[in-house]
Amino acid sequence: MNLLEILIAVPAAGFLVTLLMPRAQEQFVKLFTLGVSLLVFALSLGLVTGYESGKTGQQFVHNVVWISNPDIHWHVGIDGLSLWLIILSTFLTPIAILISWSYIKKQVKEFFAFLLLLEFGLIGVFAAWDLFLFYTFWEVVLVPMYFLIGIWGHDRRIYAAVKFFLYTMVGSVLMLAAIIYVYTLAGTFDYATILELFRSGRIALNHTQETLLFLAFFLAFAIKVPLFPLHTWLPDAHVEAPTAGSLMLASVMLKMGTYGLVRFCLPMFPIAARENAGWINVLAIIGIIYGALVAMVQPNMKKLVAYSSVSHLGFVVLGIFSFTQMGLDGAVYQMLNHGISTGALFVLVGFLYERRHSLAIKDFGGVATAAPWLAITFLITTLASIGLPMLNNFVGEFLILQGAAQAKFAWTAFAAVGVILSACYMLWMYQRVFFGPLSDDVKHHMPELNMREWACIVPLIVMMVWMGMRTQTFLPAVSETTAQILERTSPAAMVVPAAGSPAVAVALPSVEIAKGGDQNAR
Repeated sequence: MNLLEILIAVPAAGFLVTLLMPRAQEQFVKLFTLGVSLLVFALSLGLVTGYESGKTGQQFVHNVVWISNPDIHWHVGIDGLSLWLIILSTFLTPIAILISWSYIKKQVKEFFAFLLLLEFGLIGVFAAWDLFLFYTFWEVVLVPMYFLIGIWGHDRRIYAAVKFFLYTMVGSVLMLAAIIYVYTLAGTFDYATILELFRSGRIALNHTQETLLFLAFFLAFAIKVPLFPLHTWLPDAHVEAPTAGSLMLASVMLKMGTYGLVRFCLPMFPIAARENAGWINVLAIIGIIYGALVAMVQPNMKKLVAYSSVSHLGFVVLGIFSFTQMGLDGAVYQMLNHGISTGALFVLVGFLYERRHSLAIKDFGGVATAAPWLAITFLITTLASIGLPMLNNFVGEFLILQGAAQAKFAWTAFAAVGVILSACYMLWMYQRVFFGPLSDDVKHHMPELNMREWACIVPLIVMMVWMGMRTQTFLPAVSETTAQILERTSPAAMVVPAAGSPAVAVALPSVEIAKGGDQNAR
């Protein structure tokens, strides 16, 4: 068992142990789950120190046969794409536990257990290199988030949880059908083997097959992003979810969609990806502008931040389908940036809700007078969200817009409107919440940040500055992987079957093409 497998196993074991604890020992449950999450984060830093930059392929690999018939492998590994998304998951889980420390009053044991189960699923999604294993972890993540919203959410929590579940399941069923079809061609679910078969031309999809398979995968990931017009589940889920649920949903779960686009849609179906890039980018640009305009008129802080996610993730999709090195690097970097800055916004909105028991902007005003440090932290996060230079979002958005301009300048011209609009709605919200006259209700219900809250928000602010100033901490590993993906999707690398030729069904033993790490293929 290598370090990556330990990272997957520890939160799963913590989840099971938490369920066995006495319900009455709420304080011990909180301390235990916090300890487990901190241990997982500390262990995950070993992935960073042990990751060998400049080495192609997967690292920390373990590939063994899990089920012989059908051919399913326990195949896990990381590259520059999955490395930082795993770190993001382990970094935010302790913060999710801390912000829920005094907020969760009912069924405490189950709530914190579900946070560990969520962490287990998220690490698994980003580490899986077998399509069946990936799909298993994909579905595992759905379960704890459904209950986090449905049990511990606000007034319309059941509606929001069911809507979230149904939207995700529709896409998941289509992806499962596509995975099964790919298996009938390849004879294996092992992703590395399938990629090699496609690359070598030993399995050739005709135009119709590739397009349909691409669309099946794309729809599942587009719903999770969510890409306009498949976004309507997101604002309801965010508004009704507890703060920890909103944090993990916005910061990590939405990245499952964009990760899937980069990991699977582009390398597996490069011709279809390029052919469909035009209308996908149009939808991304519509999402950027539409999300920003709708956010501008929201009376609810959480819903405003939710629609800002629709806008920001439109940038990510635009960068992915620009098929440029800068655009793809910016898209991956923006996944991480959005996880930090929007996650921090949800944390701070949660702090305001705990004090005022309202998410309506009109119920605030003058908060900066009553709680100046809270106002300062919110301002830094707001500036990061709108892309102020030297803070994290600026780097990602700049790379995406530059990459999109290299592909088609008109895309950048329209998308740049979203940058301007984001400043409008975020600064306007900040003005209405933190400035103006201070009412007695706000004055008496707005204490300053306490030590626990500082412990939650300071690491996020540090990362906003670090990612804005020290981008080379993250980008080299990302660029190595995105360069390989772009090489795979370049026209010269595409194997085009003759017109009307059928797909070739080949059943082969698993082929391990990854380099480095613990390669125990059996």
